[in-house]
Amino acid sequence: MEDICYDFEHVNKVMAEIKKNFDAYFQRFIETSGGTGMTNEDFVRLQTKFGVSGKKPDAASAKKLSENYKAIIRESYDNFAKDQDDYLEIMDVELLEEMDEDADYFKSKILRNECPIIRKTLANKRAKELDKYRAAFGRADADWLREVVYNLCVFADEYEEEYDPDTYETAANYEDLGLGVLDTEDYTAFGVIGGGIKTHLLYKTYPGLFPNRSRSAIWALWYLSGQKAYDCKMDSEFLMIDVEKGIAQQNYFYPYELFSYYAFEIYKLLRDKAAELDAYIDPDERYVVVDAFLEYVALEHDADISVMKSQIKRSIPYL
Repeated sequence: MEDICYDFEHVNKVMAEIKKNFDAYFQRFIETSGGTGMTNEDFVRLQTKFGVSGKKPDAASAKKLSENYKAIIRESYDNFAKDQDDYLEIMDVELLEEMDEDADYFKSKILRNECPIIRKTLANKRAKELDKYRAAFGRADADWLREVVYNLCVFADEYEEEYDPDTYETAANYEDLGLGVLDTEDYTAFGVIGGGIKTHLLYKTYPGLFPNRSRSAIWALWYLSGQKAYDCKMDSEFLMIDVEKGIAQQNYFYPYELFSYYAFEIYKLLRDKAAELDAYIDPDERYVVVDAFLEYVALEHDADISVMKSQIKRSIPYL
């Protein structure tokens, strides 16, 4: 990651662009009930496509938008809770201490079969890019994996104990959130428990404190930030570009310290919209709604993202 990405002025520029683009995405987010419905523009576009005459539907009422937002929040919580218990059973300090003498069991049974995100990743044979992950998981030292998960669990529990709900939302920059240590070796099993999986473990343990740095979330930040480079030498900080293969992927190595701050600021935008629309985001679940919003933004660009993964469409200066 380039040093400029950590510069407060740079972060503020990125965040200013995200704020500028937020309202339009949010409007579509609630008009479509989080991507499951249809906007007024979609409705008119379909009328034109199929030659159907009719009046343009009235703009959604404030009451309807409020109902939609409340439904999105409720459904986000419900979806999040479906497998949360599986993660809570794993992210247990006492269990992980017991596994110190049986790390092989922890790796082959608990991580492989009982951790939803790892189980699904290993089972996904269609995505050939995951072959490297399967190979890395097979080779990974069991003691190493147990130690990394243990470190994550201890950090999460201690962070939650120190959490002050009265001051948390006053954080002025990424350093105030105090998550930089999670980008260090003690909290990472490179190739196996990297940025996406380790933050998913944290997110599922304390969804009010740790945002989910998923693939979709990184793509969403690229679009929300206007697809700009902001003086980064290697184009956008949110992308990894393979010049030889001519493809682009989300930045798998994007620092959690920076991602968390952007997610934190987006939460505040969503929180303020909730206040306007007579809705409520539970601070203990704050990043569940952020995750739903970022998933929606990425879904809106799903076709373009698929093309980007197979062929770079944009003009990259150094190509």
